[in-house]
Amino acid sequence: MGNFAWVWKMALRDFRKNFSRLLLFVSSMVVGIAALVAISSFGDNLKSDIEKQSKELVGADLVLENSKPLGGQPTDSVAIAQADEINFASMVAFPESGESRLTQVRVLEGDYPFYGTLETIPLNASEEFRAGGRKALVEKILMAQFNAQVGDSIKVGEVTFEIVGELQKVPGQTGITATVAPAVYIPMEYAEATGLIQYGSRLRYVRYYQLADEIDPDELIKKYEAQWEEDKVSADSVEERRRRTGRSFDNLANFLSLVAFIALLLGCVGVASAVNVFVKEKLPSVAVLRCLGVSAWQAMQIYLFQILMMGFFGSIVGAALGSLLQFVLPVVFEDFLPVDVTVSLSWSSIGFGIVTGILVALLFALLPLLKMRKVSPMATLRPDEEETKLNKDPLRWLVIFGILLFVFGFSYTLLPGWKSALGFTGFVIFAFGALWSVALAVMWLIKRFLPISLSYPIRQSLANLYRPNNQTTSLIATIGLGTAMISTLFFVQGQLLDEAKFADKEDQPNMLLFDIQDHQVEAVVQQVKSEGIPVLQQVPIVTMALESINGLTKKGNDTLPEETRRSRGLYNREFRVTYRDTLISSERLVKGELRNVSSPSDSIFVSFDQSYALRTGLKLGDEIIFNVQGRPIKTYIGSFRDVKFNQVSTNFLVLFPAGVLERAPKFHVVITKTKNDRQAAQIQSDIVRAFPNISVVNLGAIVETLEEILGKISFVIQFMAFFSIATGILVLISSLIISKYQRMRESILLKTLGADSATVRKINTLEYFFLGSLASLSGILLSFVATFLLSKFVFELPYRGAYEEALLVYVSLTLLTIVLGWLNGRKIINKPPMEILREGG
Repeated sequence: MGNFAWVWKMALRDFRKNFSRLLLFVSSMVVGIAALVAISSFGDNLKSDIEKQSKELVGADLVLENSKPLGGQPTDSVAIAQADEINFASMVAFPESGESRLTQVRVLEGDYPFYGTLETIPLNASEEFRAGGRKALVEKILMAQFNAQVGDSIKVGEVTFEIVGELQKVPGQTGITATVAPAVYIPMEYAEATGLIQYGSRLRYVRYYQLADEIDPDELIKKYEAQWEEDKVSADSVEERRRRTGRSFDNLANFLSLVAFIALLLGCVGVASAVNVFVKEKLPSVAVLRCLGVSAWQAMQIYLFQILMMGFFGSIVGAALGSLLQFVLPVVFEDFLPVDVTVSLSWSSIGFGIVTGILVALLFALLPLLKMRKVSPMATLRPDEEETKLNKDPLRWLVIFGILLFVFGFSYTLLPGWKSALGFTGFVIFAFGALWSVALAVMWLIKRFLPISLSYPIRQSLANLYRPNNQTTSLIATIGLGTAMISTLFFVQGQLLDEAKFADKEDQPNMLLFDIQDHQVEAVVQQVKSEGIPVLQQVPIVTMALESINGLTKKGNDTLPEETRRSRGLYNREFRVTYRDTLISSERLVKGELRNVSSPSDSIFVSFDQSYALRTGLKLGDEIIFNVQGRPIKTYIGSFRDVKFNQVSTNFLVLFPAGVLERAPKFHVVITKTKNDRQAAQIQSDIVRAFPNISVVNLGAIVETLEEILGKISFVIQFMAFFSIATGILVLISSLIISKYQRMRESILLKTLGADSATVRKINTLEYFFLGSLASLSGILLSFVATFLLSKFVFELPYRGAYEEALLVYVSLTLLTIVLGWLNGRKIINKPPMEILREGG
């Protein structure tokens, strides 16, 4: 007990002297702890609100969906109330402006939603809509796009409706959903009159049920599962939607926590670097204590107590900041959330943040602190750095293993499976290792090959990068990784946006017309040509279902053992196929061959997309029977194609040969290219006016929508990446302040030897320039590698170096380092040496 009291007393005595410097040690981890606590609290609150608002996610207790009319269902008789909906994509026009757009038309009958409300402006618009008549509710994003007002008209197919309300929010719908497919609600009684419900239209029939409290929707689904499977009716309950939504946002929270964890790791490297400088300065004091009879462990405990106290203090501050930060997160993620999120303190998240902060501060501080065990009393006379080197200390290697184990364990709780956690840990090791290697290589090269011919200020500033107490390694590792994260984000985002702007390319189409019926094809083609634009493709599309594979139907498939059973998705999905005997530019034959049909007795060989075949276990030669409007067609898989679905073209999973489906019910797609946006808008308006059932996709408008969505997503990612950048800047500031004490002695020596303030200022400026350049360039190079790998293996895009953006990042970070260096060193440079020495004393 006596030893502990003495260690504690010595720790407090030294702590008062070094408080401001110890504060710098933990400042860099505060941001990471704040991010972890904020995200964890946000996740807890979101989970709670999803639980509370689960019925509002669906708006009903049970939902049935099919691509065909639902007719009578066994659940109709047990419902308190029910509502029906038909939804489909279709063009709508605003007569006042003459403009049109592809939207999601929702034809509604009944009092849906039963839970929650259709939030509208004015508030009573929902009741007025249900009162009857040609009235419509229109999504706010659509109203804003066409400057429409309540009371204006909107034309859906052949029918014109009065807009009685602006839809603000629909149960379970997020802002992103509204951006992609803004909705227009019209009454069911006018469904047929619109002329849009016909063969080829992609219709979804939906029925919503409100059930008594004692009826369990999941039990109903289980009871009628077999019948609904047979009829291809999908069933969704409140509980299932809640589980699905909860899983989705658990994954989001885990991803965000990983981003915060990276910020915390950056801060911890800063802690380790700062403690390393602190320990180096304390080694002479430890040697004196050893001479007085203090054991190496007792000496180390003095400083370990200080680090633990500051780790605890930093964790408390971080947890408090995180609790405040969680008020901002619901606003940041507003467009992605299907529920309203309340904000409250999550004590479990706060406790988690504090424990994590103390643990990582201890782990990363132990690495340099353990050096003190190796200090002998002789170090007072002859300091020996060899005895404190890492390769001679197995206990420090054990701490490194503990750090890696902690990183793996933390990521394992957030990622699906140990392989993902191992991959993340491997990435952290690779990123830090690469940056660390760059720093060591730069220092070795400067030390070995620094030219004597360079001017004195340049030579002195470069030498400072490898001299004792340098911050080169820690700055390149921390600032470099932060730079790599934000740069990779900018580069990949820019590349995706550039790729999305296909409508500007001369050789790419920019307009698609679909849902064209057989009797309309010739007239549509003539109208397109009369506008002076080419018909690039005219493609027939036949809808069919898969009935059996090698004689095995869906019922037979369900009886197989799970390991040999094929995915139900194969049997349940609708296939939209076309027929031709040649490949187009977006396809490449990779296996087998295309076989023509020359007579009715020939076997029919179809071609599948290779990726889809691999996912579903289909092989060359498999017998596939398709059901085309009740008529079975026996086919065999004759080839596999590599299909580039990201190219603007009519791409299909399944390709039939010509001479088989010509008489089958079908619709058509026409692809063309307009000269400019004005011509595209005019043709779109003319086509919709002449053929209300035809949908026109203006790819220029799609690109704008895509850019808007990518902008929202990139804002969220940038917001999270900010924590890494903020941490990196804090590490930069603390590292420069810590190195000030070393630079102070050197500057005094230089000024004593006759160097003027301008020379000292030039040396410091150049040193900070080199530090900032090395840190930012290392991060940018790492981001180039990451962008190349993501482009090649994830997005399958040609790599494009974002050199202008890289230059901007480089200049910004280097300037920041120089400015911080100036602010840090101005006191030393501007005062006489004796005045600084007196203050130091």
